[in-house]
Amino acid sequence: MLRVAVVGSGPSGCYTAQGLVQRDPEVRVDVLDRLPCPYGLVRYGVAPDHEKIKSLQVGLRTVLEHERVRFLGGVRVGGPGGLPVDRLRALYHAVVYCVGAAADRRLGIPGEELPGSWSATEFVSWYSAHPDAADAGFLRGVRSAVVIGVGNVAVDVTRMLVRGAAELRPTDIPQAALDTLTASGITEVHMVGRRGPAQARFTTKELRELGGLPGTDVTVDAAELALDPVDPAALPAVQRRNVEVLRDWAARPASGAARRIRLRFFLRPVELLAEGGGVGAVRFERTAPDGRGQVTGTGRYEDVPAQLVLRSVGYRGVPLEGLPFDPVSGTVPNREGRVVRDGAPCPGEYVAGWIKRGPTGVIGTNRPCAKETVTSLLADAAALGRRDVPADPLAALRAAGIDPVPWCGWLAIERAEAELGARLGRSVVKLADWEALLEAARTS
Repeated sequence: MLRVAVVGSGPSGCYTAQGLVQRDPEVRVDVLDRLPCPYGLVRYGVAPDHEKIKSLQVGLRTVLEHERVRFLGGVRVGGPGGLPVDRLRALYHAVVYCVGAAADRRLGIPGEELPGSWSATEFVSWYSAHPDAADAGFLRGVRSAVVIGVGNVAVDVTRMLVRGAAELRPTDIPQAALDTLTASGITEVHMVGRRGPAQARFTTKELRELGGLPGTDVTVDAAELALDPVDPAALPAVQRRNVEVLRDWAARPASGAARRIRLRFFLRPVELLAEGGGVGAVRFERTAPDGRGQVTGTGRYEDVPAQLVLRSVGYRGVPLEGLPFDPVSGTVPNREGRVVRDGAPCPGEYVAGWIKRGPTGVIGTNRPCAKETVTSLLADAAALGRRDVPADPLAALRAAGIDPVPWCGWLAIERAEAELGARLGRSVVKLADWEALLEAARTS
């Protein structure tokens, strides 16, 4: 029997566990997660109004309920107070790290530390009820917001900033976030990219959602679209459709709705300007195509008023104490999923997901990534199985003072969230802090 620990219960972790138990009937998998709740970014990164994407939890649940898979929540690996990597390695024949890319890329411009300047991930964590998130007063006194970035996360946070109660109330958004968002005084959101629409990273489906928001105008500057020298007919299908949608919006007159989303292009942030102790505006430099797919500054500037700035310019992996780390790529060095130490692959230590390949692709991209890692691990299985490990790693974890939240504890959290929703006259409502989650888990 081969015992494997998978660290992380998001899509890459679940697909890794699924591949292992499907391909080898002798494998037993423990899926460890720092949080008492499973599903990773499907629970804590997908916007609450995207119920179809969130329904992927059904498939992940099937994996975690497999008879040879065990979910162990509330187990921190590495870092202060966490289980050391070498100690975890001693409990299992193999360990697969599926820990994602937890850090945000920064703008690196003056004023970025001003109150009112946040990463989009911090904002997403708040309205998704991540237990580490704090109610930081994101929307207090905010009339105008700037979202820097033109990917799907930027579209998500832009959409959430103008959503009304009627659209959010049926979702699982925590009550405090629902109350704050629906009472907000925001009237204008600028979503800004430094390059042109042909280089934007959002998908057409996500983009079109902005045009269907009740009580909201979407405006696009036709002059900015005209700056892009790329012939739309020569673009890949997604980018071509994006440009078509943007051109259609640019040709429409504004309806005078109470809220407005402005999509801006060829503007590079150079400074956040202070006002009243926090952000008051973003200074952008107008850019122009350089003929090589990038842009160059023009020396012309524009200040956009904003009391809230959300940067959505990408993610980076963070080092896990005890594992090698490449600071340039933000990944753990690996060959086909095997962790590389001192230039040589280390059978018994593996990676999958963003910490393996970098923050690229969509949720489904994790399937082939996990498959490659599973193939490498099972190729090493004969040698790995000769190592002596505890008959029951869970007992060893408990002996080390770690009391994991089992699957029944997660089911108790689910019940508590359904009960909270019923009391509030809503559907399921997420619990939003550690104490509430752990208290619910203890009722199992």
